[in-house]
Amino acid sequence: MAVVLPFEAPEPSIERLSSLVRSDLGKVNELILSRTGSEVTMIPEVANHLISSGGKRLRPMLTLATAALSGYRGTGHINLAASVEFMHTATLLHDDVVDESELRRGKPSARMVWGNEASVLVGDFLLGQAFRMMVEVGNLRALEILSTAAAVIAEGEVMQLAAAKNLDTTEDAYLAVIRAKTAELFAAACEVGPVIAGRSKAEQAACCSFGNNLGIAFQLVDDALDYGGSRAKIGKNVGDDFREGKITLPVILAFRRGSESERLLWKKCIQEGAIAEGDLEQAIEYLKKHRALEDTVERARHYGAIAKDALAIFPESDGKQALLDVVDFCVARAH
Repeated sequence: MAVVLPFEAPEPSIERLSSLVRSDLGKVNELILSRTGSEVTMIPEVANHLISSGGKRLRPMLTLATAALSGYRGTGHINLAASVEFMHTATLLHDDVVDESELRRGKPSARMVWGNEASVLVGDFLLGQAFRMMVEVGNLRALEILSTAAAVIAEGEVMQLAAAKNLDTTEDAYLAVIRAKTAELFAAACEVGPVIAGRSKAEQAACCSFGNNLGIAFQLVDDALDYGGSRAKIGKNVGDDFREGKITLPVILAFRRGSESERLLWKKCIQEGAIAEGDLEQAIEYLKKHRALEDTVERARHYGAIAKDALAIFPESDGKQALLDVVDFCVARAH
């Protein structure tokens, strides 16, 4: 009699994506290092502190992958991928100043080492270099997409600042923030690939939709991990969003679903910033009680499914499967 062994699906990974873009990503990294050079020694020091700190380069890899998916044969995707990474790094430098973050990717944030002023100014330098690299590609539509993204990301950060500590924030308002501050760069990173390849408007829109929904799913999981993850996994202290008074979906759900006495804790900690010992642990208990973390991850799966569906117009290929793997990987980080 045959014995049926239980089948365990492999852990989702981005290994297929990494293999697909490995050669091009090496060129992107070389370009990044060359463009962080400056006679002002503090600039490469601050920039490389973050750029070399172990980030996965997910956004530039998406640019390289969608260019490959679109059959692009030039070199412009290298510049655009490096531009995307510089834009992302600049926003991290600025974010850490706004949020007064002490850790980034598991080590002291740049502002803790060099101060707020240096972090902001080096972020500005990287944005300037990003636009120089975009211009060198000579594709006006790609420049329009990425420059628009830079403005929308800044708007998203201001929207988040305005919503900080406001427990009346709705889920729709929260989604508007993460669409702007996170999903916009994912969308732009994915859209410029088929744009420089001269593919159809439908394919450009499909890649944009894929990136947008992937970005929403990515941020939803990040927000859940802030309460349900570990410092090793998220590269910052668990509960940083709580201490900073950030209104994220887990908080919105737990606050709406909670009793009046539970809401008092959220008001005291989030609105007033009066956090006492044990409050974070109590907040996490409320999040679990009302399934706020599970439902946040469930919404991430929903947007991940939309991202996958967006790629349906492309024929099956290793490149397409690599992008589908990314969705599973981003959502699986919640486990």
